Amino acid sequence: KLDDKVFRDVLALDIGKVASPEVANITLHQLLTHTGGGWGNKLNDPMFKHPEMNHAELINDTLQTRPLDSAPGKAYAYSNFGYCVLGRVIEKITGKPYANYVQEHVLAPCGIKDMQIAGSTLAERAYQEVVYLGQDGQKPYGMNIRRLDSHGGWMATPTALVKFLTHVDGFGGTPDILQPATLTTMTTPTVANPNYASGLAVNAVPNWWHGGSLPGTSSFIARTASGMCWAGVTNSRSTKDPSLDKLMWRMAKAVPAWKA
Repeated sequence: KLDDKVFRDVLALDIGKVASPEVANITLHQLLTHTGGGWGNKLNDPMFKHPEMNHAELINDTLQTRPLDSAPGKAYAYSNFGYCVLGRVIEKITGKPYANYVQEHVLAPCGIKDMQIAGSTLAERAYQEVVYLGQDGQKPYGMNIRRLDSHGGWMATPTALVKFLTHVDGFGGTPDILQPATLTTMTTPTVANPNYASGLAVNAVPNWWHGGSLPGTSSFIARTASGMCWAGVTNSRSTKDPSLDKLMWRMAKAVPAWKA
């Protein structure tokens, strides 16, 4: 349940020695909405530390050494680490590896067969995968991508991303894989950030969207109130504002009949 305490009720880790006693009060919903109270991506993101550690080792190290910045539920701070933990929750509840469960129970019902967790090196490049290009000293192949699985490790085509969006957009035509009440919960923001819900940025229009980037890649998805879904990906990331979102909107608005 969304109000279950992650570290106490679900993962049942030894939290008696963690740096912040309030960690025991963090709920699933708070991790989904980035309101867990800490581990933000602005400074010293845990997910880009200690690349030699596996998930369990990194989570344990972070809980022991990183105090929370605020009480759970009080403030918004985008947390890759929080979504890493959510991936482990899926594994705990289902008894399956995270990627396998998502492929079988989320992607397959959407008709998606070509999404997978990417490799970390150029030698691990999958069939037809692009080569990622760094700019201004960025190193696309210097990260533990596989460990980023549940918060940024997926490799996908724009077509696959749009196909996924059309199965969670709440519009008619393509059957959604989520019930209407679940879609409402997923797209309802918190008081801490009225423009972010559970894994999606939102506004009052209502449009839903999300962007992401790593050295060597940038991506953006959107579901618009006008009834459209789109996605864009690149194999490089500018150190300046890539404006991929603005580019996609310009393209959509260039066709008046779409009424974007």
